[in-house]
Amino acid sequence: MNIDAVLEAAAALCLITGALMSLAAAIGMLRFPDLLSRMHAATKPQVFGLLMLLLGLALQLRSWAAVPVLVVAWLFQLLTVPVSAHMVGRAGYRTKHLRKDTLSIDELDEVVRKAAEEEGVPDRGTGEPAFSNSAVGKELDAAAAEAGLAAEAAAHPDSHRGRPGSAGAAQPE
Repeated sequence: MNIDAVLEAAAALCLITGALMSLAAAIGMLRFPDLLSRMHAATKPQVFGLLMLLLGLALQLRSWAAVPVLVVAWLFQLLTVPVSAHMVGRAGYRTKHLRKDTLSIDELDEVVRKAAEEEGVPDRGTGEPAFSNSAVGKELDAAAAEAGLAAEAAAHPDSHRGRPGSAGAAQPE
C-alpha cells in the first residue's frame, strides 16, 4: 500500500464525515422544536463538519499553497458562527421565541428582570417589550423582533408565503 492510497482514503473519510455532520446540522434545523435547539444544531456540527471537509480537501489537493486559504476559511467560520448564534439567541430570548419548558436553567431571566426593574419597564410576562422606555431600547426591540422574524421565516419558509410583505408573497402588478 503506497502513501497515495492512504491519503486518498483519509481524504474520503474526512469528506464523508464532514458531509454527514453538515447533514446532521440540517436535519436538526428541521426537526428541533424551538429556536435555541435549532441554533445549537446549526452551529456545533456545522463547524466540525466544515473542518472535516476542509481537512479532506487539503488531503485531496496535497498542495501547501491551499493550506493558508483553507485555514483562513475555517478560522473565519470558527470566529463568526458563535457570535451570530449568540446574537440570534439574544434576539430570540428578547422576542420570546423560545420555549421555557425546554430550558433546564434560565440564567438570563433574573438579569433581565433586574434590568427591567432598574429602568422601570413592565414585567416580561405582560407582553410588553423589554426595553421600550429608552431610545436605544426601542432600537434593540425593533432589531430583536426583526431578527426573530427572520429566524422564524428561515425555519419555516412555507408558512410565510402569500402574506403581504413576505418574500414569497405575490406582488401586485
